[in-house]
Amino acid sequence: MWYILIMNKDVIYIEPEDDITDIITKIEKSKEKIVALVPPKKAGVFRSVVNIKLIAKVGVTSEKTIVLVTTDPSIIKLAAAAKILVTKNLQTPPAIPTAETGIEDLATEEMIDDQDTEEEDEEEEEKKEKKPTAEEYSDEEDIPEKPNNKKEKASKKDKKAEKAAKKTGNPIVDWIKTHKKLAIFGGVGVVALIIFMVWAFAIAPAATVTVGIETKNENFAENVTFTTNVEDENAPEGKFYMQEKKIESKQEVKFEATGKKNNGEKASGSVVVVARINYEGGTKVVSTGDKFTISGLTFIADNSVTMSYNGDESVCSNIDENTPIGKVRAEGCVIYAKVKVTASEPGTKYNISPAENGWSTTADVSVYSDSPMAGGTDDIVTIVEQVDIEKAKDQMKSSNEDEVKEKLLDSIGDEMMPIESSFTQDTANAVATPAAGEEVKNGQQPTLTATTTASIFVIDKVKMEEFIKEKAKLGDDQKVYEIKDPYIENFVKGDSGYAGRLKTSYAVGPKVTENDIVEMIKGKGIGDAQHDLKNINGVTSVSIDTSYPWVGAIPNDTNKITVNIEKKGEN
Repeated sequence: MWYILIMNKDVIYIEPEDDITDIITKIEKSKEKIVALVPPKKAGVFRSVVNIKLIAKVGVTSEKTIVLVTTDPSIIKLAAAAKILVTKNLQTPPAIPTAETGIEDLATEEMIDDQDTEEEDEEEEEKKEKKPTAEEYSDEEDIPEKPNNKKEKASKKDKKAEKAAKKTGNPIVDWIKTHKKLAIFGGVGVVALIIFMVWAFAIAPAATVTVGIETKNENFAENVTFTTNVEDENAPEGKFYMQEKKIESKQEVKFEATGKKNNGEKASGSVVVVARINYEGGTKVVSTGDKFTISGLTFIADNSVTMSYNGDESVCSNIDENTPIGKVRAEGCVIYAKVKVTASEPGTKYNISPAENGWSTTADVSVYSDSPMAGGTDDIVTIVEQVDIEKAKDQMKSSNEDEVKEKLLDSIGDEMMPIESSFTQDTANAVATPAAGEEVKNGQQPTLTATTTASIFVIDKVKMEEFIKEKAKLGDDQKVYEIKDPYIENFVKGDSGYAGRLKTSYAVGPKVTENDIVEMIKGKGIGDAQHDLKNINGVTSVSIDTSYPWVGAIPNDTNKITVNIEKKGEN
C-alpha cells in the first residue's frame, strides 16, 4: 500500500547549504500531499530539535504528510520526539520511530515476524515427526517402527525448499502472503482512510464569512407626480403609474334610534275666515291644505271656500254687528265663512279654546276661531331618523377601518408600495332596520347593514427605489443598503393629475457585494482572507467560521462559501 501512496509523493533532496527556511519553503511550494525529505550525509540543520519541530508544524499547517528518508540514528531520535514518519528508503513503508528503537528495527520488523512464523512452523513439524519412546506407549504393539533417518532429513529439506520457493524476495509481498487476513483488514482500513481524507479535505470544507460594515443614514424628500395611464409613466423623472386596489366586505352595526313620534289622534274643529272685498266686487278663495297657525300650532284646511262680491250691497247683509266681523269697520264688503280644519300632527296640545286674536294663515283672508279644537291625544313612540342612520355609517367606518385597511394592504404584495394617504372607505347600499321614520318596537335594536368598499392607490416599489437611488447621487465607492419605510406625503388631486412628496431615509455604506467578497477570498487561507477583507474601506469587522476545526482555508468552490453582510451604522 505504501508503494501505491508514494506514487503521488514529492521527493525533495536537501542540499548541504539549505537552511530551515529553505526547507520550509520547499515543503509549502510542493503540490503533493506526501513530501519525502532526503537529507544529505552531513545535514546539520536536521540535528536541531527546534528545526525538526518546525518541519512537523509546517506539515500540519500546509496539510501535508512529511516523511524523512534516513538511517541516521540522531535524526531518527529527533523524528521520534516530533512524531515524524521515517523510512530508510523510498521502497520501505514509513513509521514513527520510538526514542528507544532505530530505523533498522522499524524496517525489519515485518521480516522478523515472517521468520518467527517460519520457525514456529518448523518446530511444529519437528514435534509431529519426533520419535516417541517406549515409555510413552502402553503396549509394545503401539510402538511405531523406527523411521528411516535419511528419508526424514530429506523430507525436511524438501519442505524448507518449498517454503523458500514460495518467497518472492520482496519482504512486503512475502508478509502479505503470510498475513492475508491482516493485509485485507489493513487494505480496507487504508481505503476507508483515503475516503475519509477526500471527504474531510475536498467535500466537507465550507466557510461562513460575516463582514461588518459602517453605514450612515441619509434623509430623502422629493416631489413626485402620479398618473392612472400607464403610457404616461416616466419613473426616472418621478412620474409613477399608480393602480387602484379595492376590497369589498359586508358590514353590520347596531345603533341607537333617537327620533320621537306621536302616534296619537289629531285634534280638529273649524275656523272663521273673513274676506274684505272692495265695492267694485271680487272673489277670495280658501283652498284645501291652507294652513292656519296660532301659538306655534298649525291646523290645515280640510275643505275649500270661495267668497265673492258682485257690488250688490245686499250680499253683505250677513254681517252681524255683535260678531267680531260686525265690529270691523272697513271700506268695501266684508264676507265671512267657516272652514273645517285638522291639526298638522297628533297631540293633546292641539286641544285649544276659541281665540279671536293671534291667528295667521297662508290664505289671503283674516281668521279667528269661535269654537274649541278637540280630539287630540298623545301616544309617543321611538322612531329611526336619518341622522341616526348617518351616524351609524360613520360608526361602521371607524369601527373596522384599521382591520379593513390591514386586510387591503396584505392583499397588495411586497412588489408594490401603497400610498396610504390615498386610502378611502365608502359605504354603499346601506339598509337600516327599522327604516328611517319607522317605529322601534320594545326590545328591538336598530341595525345597519352595508357593503363597504375600501380602496388605495399603489405604485411599483422597484421603480420607486431605483428613483431614490438615482436621486441620492452616491459616490462610486458607495451603495444604498436599505431604504427605510418610504411614504407619500400631501397626496392630492389637482387639475393636472395627482401629486405628492416622496419621503424616506436610506442607509449608505461602502460598495461591497457578496459576490465581490467571494471572489476576493476563495482559495485563500483564513488569515489572508481576514487581512484582505479588513483592508476594504468601511469594513469594521470580519468573522470567518469553518465547517470543521481542521479546515484552514476558504474553499475554492463558491457554492461552499456563505457571506453575511451586517450593517453597524445608525439605526
